[in-house]
Amino acid sequence: MPRYLSIVRIDESTAPAEGPSPELMRRMGELIEEITKAGVMLDTAGLTPSSQGKRVHWEGGRATVTDGPFTESKEVVGGYALMQCKDMDEALEWAHRFVKVHEDHWTMSLEVREIAEG
Repeated sequence: MPRYLSIVRIDESTAPAEGPSPELMRRMGELIEEITKAGVMLDTAGLTPSSQGKRVHWEGGRATVTDGPFTESKEVVGGYALMQCKDMDEALEWAHRFVKVHEDHWTMSLEVREIAEG
């Protein structure tokens, strides 16, 4: 069965400084439990704010490191989910349910991509 990576991209300017609300965390926990019990979820996690990250860039045979936050990016990767689904339609169904547990003030998108095997 194919595996899919769902990359959660968020607009940090619309995300609450204190992080997700307790109610959002409860709803997200319930959905993650459901996805796990369905045998779909292989791994998932949120990421710390981009201000705590670093970016390594390779160009012209030279690597440079930039400290976050990454102001040139409107959206940053806020988390991921690794799922095993029967097809892309099922992966998109779970992604759709994930975004719907968030409150209206969140701005996010999920990039869902099949993992190339072999």
